[in-house]
Amino acid sequence: MTPGNNGASTPEDDDPFGYLYADGQANGAQPPSGGYGYPNSVNRVRPVGARQYGQQGPAPQAPPQQGVYGQPNAHYAAPETLPGGAATTQSPQPARGGGGGRGRGPNTKGLLIGAIAVVAAVVVGIGVAMIGGDEDKGGENRADATPTQSQSGEPSPTTSRSAAAEEAELPTTDAQALSLGGSAALASDVEGAQSEGGSYVANLNQPGSSVTWTVNGIPEDGAYTVFVRYSTTDEPQSMTLTVNGKPFGSKLNMDNFARAEGGDFSKGWTQTYAWPTLNKGTNTISLSCADGDKCNVLVDQMWLKEGQVKK
Repeated sequence: MTPGNNGASTPEDDDPFGYLYADGQANGAQPPSGGYGYPNSVNRVRPVGARQYGQQGPAPQAPPQQGVYGQPNAHYAAPETLPGGAATTQSPQPARGGGGGRGRGPNTKGLLIGAIAVVAAVVVGIGVAMIGGDEDKGGENRADATPTQSQSGEPSPTTSRSAAAEEAELPTTDAQALSLGGSAALASDVEGAQSEGGSYVANLNQPGSSVTWTVNGIPEDGAYTVFVRYSTTDEPQSMTLTVNGKPFGSKLNMDNFARAEGGDFSKGWTQTYAWPTLNKGTNTISLSCADGDKCNVLVDQMWLKEGQVKK
């Protein structure tokens, strides 16, 4: 079988589309009539390269193509090479997004605003929860506006007594049981004294004069209050208080709290106190007129109370 003779059949019989090839056309292949076998269809089959793009109206008929089988046909040209043919380069696509021809990326501004809003909501929620918690606990944790005794400027007196002090009455004494020193002497001329027989200690306004109380039966070590009942008039007085042989603090204040005037001692009876620390058992408490003291007083009684109290 030779290239010019393929047997009993012709190329157009072997290949129904042989008319599209140069060798098929050279051998007399014709396009089918009737439009690909569909009734009343329009036959618009053209040889390759006959269509020219960009022109209106019916395309001109291409001249019959001839050539040798297996060689390129010089009359064939790609559509893009013909005048008015399709462009080979792609036209640039219009940029999406805002002006300036720039492409529009992710909406980062919107994401940032959303994140800030979420954080703000969380912060507000925490603040509301904390405020609500404080209001709920306000009744439990709110400090009392009234200052306590421990916050005051003066010592805090205590009224509680230990079991030992409760069982034993603390000692008391009067003028007749006191030990006198210097020019001190008993007297009973001024009315109002509560010691037995209305007696009291006078002549204490001389340096070196004193009264001493030996206290027995202190139940335990600790703070106590010593009271002194006395009488004075006119100007405030002060004397030296000694506990167990040592001066205690500043001078004992023996002011004219009764506001007696004109030397009338019968109207000047009052009391004062101090807060010494005593030892368990026996202690000595002395009231003396030292240099610089004002001792124009009459001493009536002395007594003790457990703790630091004022009356």
